[in-house]
Amino acid sequence: MKKLIATFALCLFAAGASRGQNYSDMLYRDWAGLRAFAQVNRNLTVEPEVVFMGNSITEGWFNYHPDFFKKNNFACRGIGGQTSSEMLVRFRQDVIELRPRVVAILAGTNDIAMNNGYIALENTFQNIVSMCELAKFNGIKVLLCSVTPAAYFNWRPQVEPAKIIPKLNKMLREYAEATEGVEWVDYFTPMVGEDKAMRAEYSPEGSHPNGEGYKVMERIVVPAINKIQGTNKKYFIYE
Repeated sequence: MKKLIATFALCLFAAGASRGQNYSDMLYRDWAGLRAFAQVNRNLTVEPEVVFMGNSITEGWFNYHPDFFKKNNFACRGIGGQTSSEMLVRFRQDVIELRPRVVAILAGTNDIAMNNGYIALENTFQNIVSMCELAKFNGIKVLLCSVTPAAYFNWRPQVEPAKIIPKLNKMLREYAEATEGVEWVDYFTPMVGEDKAMRAEYSPEGSHPNGEGYKVMERIVVPAINKIQGTNKKYFIYE
């Protein structure tokens, strides 16, 4: 009997320790990535003209082509793996408080990949629309960007993004075309291959752009920046 009680007490202690460890992890987990750009944002001395809000596709853009951002006074606020829910949480800190003229929003890939578990396409759409509405309310013009093509996610092979991405893009495009102050930016059409993946010359694995892929995106987004602002500025792009 004493042995049984001692074993039971040991199990309770272990369970408590496990809960304590999990709670400790939660205290330090930055779910929405609010720490990622907090110091960079505080150190800004000039308001950026355009903030690019996104996930790894946006983050990779800066890694491949840093001068596209630096020479044009653009701010890259992409965090790899992020879903629209996480972007929405950090939108005020990483976009609104920087007071840009324009925000380019590229979101949805990781929702489709279920990086944070299942989310209905309608909820992803609503998150992205909420970011657009927050921007507009704060006097920021919106470039709403299509989800880039992918036929396969190597980290989530059971998902079939080629069937889902066009559906989300259709929803986003219809919203942009019906909404004042929101300009549609179509990366998907010129980058998609016959197999519905990103064309091989633009991506090493069919879903993330390489340097050539980002050149295509720059040639598409720069005219959109001028159009939504009513300007004809010559921006630096990689040739």
